[in-house]
Amino acid sequence: MKKISPYLIIILSFFTLILIGSLLLYLPISKIDRKGLSFIDAFFVSTSAVTITGLSPIANLSATLTIFGKIVLAILIQIGGLSIVTFSVFIMYLIGANIGISNRVLIKESFNENYLDGKVKLVIKIVIYTFILEFISFLVNLFIFMGEFEPAKAIGISAFHAISSFNNAGFDLLGSISLKAYSGNILLNINTAITIMLGGLGFIVINDIIEKRSLKRLSIHTKIVLKINLLLWTAGMLIFKFSEFNGEKFTWLESFFLSVTARTAGFTTINIASISSLTSLVLMILMFIGGSPASTAGGIKTTTFYTLTKGVTSFSRGKQVVTNNRLINEKSREKASLLLTTALILVIFASAGLIIFDKLSLENAFFEAISAFANVGLTKGITTTLSGGSKLLLTLLMFAGRVGPLTLLSLFNNRWYKGTFHNIEYIDERIMIG
Repeated sequence: MKKISPYLIIILSFFTLILIGSLLLYLPISKIDRKGLSFIDAFFVSTSAVTITGLSPIANLSATLTIFGKIVLAILIQIGGLSIVTFSVFIMYLIGANIGISNRVLIKESFNENYLDGKVKLVIKIVIYTFILEFISFLVNLFIFMGEFEPAKAIGISAFHAISSFNNAGFDLLGSISLKAYSGNILLNINTAITIMLGGLGFIVINDIIEKRSLKRLSIHTKIVLKINLLLWTAGMLIFKFSEFNGEKFTWLESFFLSVTARTAGFTTINIASISSLTSLVLMILMFIGGSPASTAGGIKTTTFYTLTKGVTSFSRGKQVVTNNRLINEKSREKASLLLTTALILVIFASAGLIIFDKLSLENAFFEAISAFANVGLTKGITTTLSGGSKLLLTLLMFAGRVGPLTLLSLFNNRWYKGTFHNIEYIDERIMIG
């Protein structure tokens, strides 16, 4: 009997969830006017929710979706953020079902881990951590929104915002202007930013910090993730602070929030359409890098950026690629280069498609494409105006970004259970490079 690739199962699980979500959002019960969304819009929103992107062809989800539609959207974000594999294994654990080797392989591939040991325990911790952190964020949100909305609505908005923030989804139920009305609300900005940060660090890192409780004992992966995230958050904040939008300077709070949300969350407290080209470029770089592995964030990931940067600096000095007195092996460097190349190809082709379908400017096309691929959700206000062809293109790009370019490429590897290469040695060929 032929073995089914875990990569195929992961891809099909996401696609199945997207399809179910699309059908539910397409139902008249999901829309306030009871006419239902068009299928392409329902498919787009479902894909955006499952891939935790946040782009939407609907300007005001709060005024468009019913309570049923909003609950469906929240569930899609939650399952999409943690992955259907994680939820399935957790449910199997709760009901006492046997979790076999195939399920453990799925978990390993889903989190891009190298070993099978302790994966079920990790899944249990992930779900528990998620619900605890989201509940704390919910309570803070409730304190903020209780004074503005009636109790039932405040509870709904607070819960939805906590789920969307931790999963780096970028959806909100506060109208068509995202968090612009709360640009000066320090508590909401800080609470949302911290929730985004925790979701974007990755479950492996959170678990390592909780278990080790000592900076010296942390794994090399955790140290790299923390170092790069701190660097990007700080650098982004400083650059934005001295940039301009709409002829005005960013406040420190706006600069900090934008730097955090750019790393795949998608919330915004400013008008993205009015930022300068230089600010737009910095935003695209941060979006493209994204969050960290095994997190709710997208992008090529911080560890990929770190590995590539280390490779360049080490080559320029004629040294080996070393970090924390450990050699970064050739396979890791190869995967990082492959991921970067594939990501750039996808973004370039998608940008070309957006230019063809909707005559977008080069800057807007690249911004929208990177936002979709990196599962960010920031937009210059053009998502709602796109044609059906562009919407379909962006859904494919969001999907590719969420499941991961390497997972998609691995579909073509029919020897996944035997190893990557045949045990044949070939004569080296030095190809002229550069």
